[in-house]
Amino acid sequence: MESSTLRLVWHAIEETRSNDLLNATDSVLVKQLVQKIGNKVLLDTEEVRAVTNYLASRTALIRDLTEPRT
Repeated sequence: MESSTLRLVWHAIEETRSNDLLNATDSVLVKQLVQKIGNKVLLDTEEVRAVTNYLASRTALIRDLTEPRT
């Protein structure tokens, strides 16, 4: 995954409401974030797969980092 895409991923996480990140199931969380990123840039199939896999493997980290924001 390119560094610019990775920055977009974490920017999308930061701008998402804490409650949405904490209360969504893993699959819903990943889907919402991928959609949010896709609304900002055009992702090809491989990029969507890479972002989805990246987010799916880091849902616990995302929630851990979100906790202090609440």
